[in-house]
Amino acid sequence: MAPVASIAVDSGTVLILITLAVLPIAAFSFARSGGAWRQIGKGPLSIEQELPPRLTADGPEPPVDRRVQEAEARQMLEAKADRRRRRGEPPIDVEAELRRLLDGAASGAEARHDAELRAEIRRLAIARNERRVRRGEAPLDVEAEIERELQNLVGSGP
Repeated sequence: MAPVASIAVDSGTVLILITLAVLPIAAFSFARSGGAWRQIGKGPLSIEQELPPRLTADGPEPPVDRRVQEAEARQMLEAKADRRRRRGEPPIDVEAELRRLLDGAASGAEARHDAELRAEIRRLAIARNERRVRRGEAPLDVEAEIERELQNLVGSGP
């Protein structure tokens, strides 16, 4: 009878052999599936949304159309009034509140900002200046930075 060759193979060797055998197959499959990855989340039943426009270094976004702003503010105020009515609280005058909000927004740079917001923006501007100085750049005027940030928040351009 012929001797049977016995090969002692441990589990680590088996794992390495399986990995080496499967690796080229996986690489080939991955290379061929590039188009499939781009199609995930798309199709006739998916909702494709446009990303919001990014702020550029050119300046703030253009101002919002007054009619659009008024319609959206009115919707939010009417919803607020409905919630208050359902809770049994005194109702708000939607038109008066709308005029107050839109007149405040129309004043642009003259809009009153609370002291906490100004203080937070001041701290951010000071921290930004400290980083600029560490990089060897000239510090910016803190008051001008505060006004610039407030204008960006309000949405009115210079």
